[in-house]
Amino acid sequence: MVSVEFRGFTWRHAGRLAPAVADVDLRVEAGERVLLLGPSGSGKSTLLAALAGLLTADSGERHGEVLVDGRDAAERRGRVGLLFQDPETQLVMARSGDDVAFGLENQALPSDEIWPRVRGALEAVGFPHPPAHPTHALSGGEQQRLALAGVLARRPELILLDEPTANLDPEGAETVRAALKNALADTTATLIVVEHRVADILDLVDRVIALGPGGALLADGPAEAVFAEHGETLAAQGVWVPGIPLPTRPGAAAGAPRLRGESLSLTRPGADRPALEDVGFTVRAGELLAVTGPNGSGKTTLALLAGGLVEPTRGEATVPGDRTPLHRLPANRLAARVGSVFQDPEHQFVTATVRAELAFAPHAAGWPRERIDARVAELLERLRLEHLAEANPHTLSGGEARRLSVAGALAAAPGALLLDEPTFGQDRRTWGELVDLVAGIRDEGTAILAVTHDRDFVTALASREITLEAGAIRSERDLC
Repeated sequence: MVSVEFRGFTWRHAGRLAPAVADVDLRVEAGERVLLLGPSGSGKSTLLAALAGLLTADSGERHGEVLVDGRDAAERRGRVGLLFQDPETQLVMARSGDDVAFGLENQALPSDEIWPRVRGALEAVGFPHPPAHPTHALSGGEQQRLALAGVLARRPELILLDEPTANLDPEGAETVRAALKNALADTTATLIVVEHRVADILDLVDRVIALGPGGALLADGPAEAVFAEHGETLAAQGVWVPGIPLPTRPGAAAGAPRLRGESLSLTRPGADRPALEDVGFTVRAGELLAVTGPNGSGKTTLALLAGGLVEPTRGEATVPGDRTPLHRLPANRLAARVGSVFQDPEHQFVTATVRAELAFAPHAAGWPRERIDARVAELLERLRLEHLAEANPHTLSGGEARRLSVAGALAAAPGALLLDEPTFGQDRRTWGELVDLVAGIRDEGTAILAVTHDRDFVTALASREITLEAGAIRSERDLC
């Protein structure tokens, strides 16, 4: 077990004027299990990265101290295990067992100790496959359990979990939480976990620390006492406080069709079954069609085909009035018809500044400079990104990056918008802002197809829902 302490810690990312956190003073005693709360941009992930020794001098400017068991965190990396929200960033080997062994080999552990530890860690997290199972064939929940096994196999004395279930469907998230609970029962390590969905993680912790902007301390204590005294304030700050209802934004009657898919099918080379087969849909102006289903059911594949970003094996996606399949359109014409917002915002950023990112699609569509400048100014103000206009998109917080990805997809004024998991990993306040933003876009007449695991998002906005299973439509229903 190790203690953790921040003393006047300030960190400013390279290229940013304002610090991510400022003057943080915080102590976690050895063996404590702490839930770290706060809105997007409050610096939670920055604090975890600092404890893991990942904030290097060439990536930003630091003041103050970050101590793990009384010494600088950079000197204690071997005693710390960090699990990110996206397991794909941590899996490095082709076979599952080799991936868990990788960290042990880097620690120069004797070879006769490595594989007993690998097997023990895989068992602790309930990993359902043998060690030789290929990592590329794992579901999201299985990937995260494997990444957790890689952390636990090193037997860290400080375990850091950064939104470990944010990218998973409900079933996958539940299996990871069960794996965490089982694994933590066998260790006395100090634990700090960042998790927006508070109710899902409370049984793993004994202390709650809530942060405000810049890492300012809002509340600290047992969960029941913190939420009883500060629940409303924390909800307003963006924390998912249990028991506080969420807003809904029902839409008006839908208008004319804006996007249509007919018999969309895709079989990838070498696959033994289609990723998607004979899926059809119509999305009308002023409505949101939700596409739901478990991981691996074909939801993201449908979004890619519907947006013209992947050529289907069979079928086509079109917009009314233009029979040219979307996947055959040049980029400038496609951007003016359908905007796509990916699950990971950073995957679609292609320029060095927020302003340039917003100008990219209108420029590709051949808009004149005056019109581009007016559109960029409009979107900067509308999505509250003015103060970040010259910032690098890859330095934005999760909520800021999501707003920019939506703004970029809207920049060329398309008639239809595709959203892939638009609310994953967002705090409560940002979630509400995204719901308001999407509702406004819908109510202006845009047709929206949204892939999501978020039942609250579906309840708030959707008029219809398609549920996929194994690449086909399992059910379709009206929600109004």
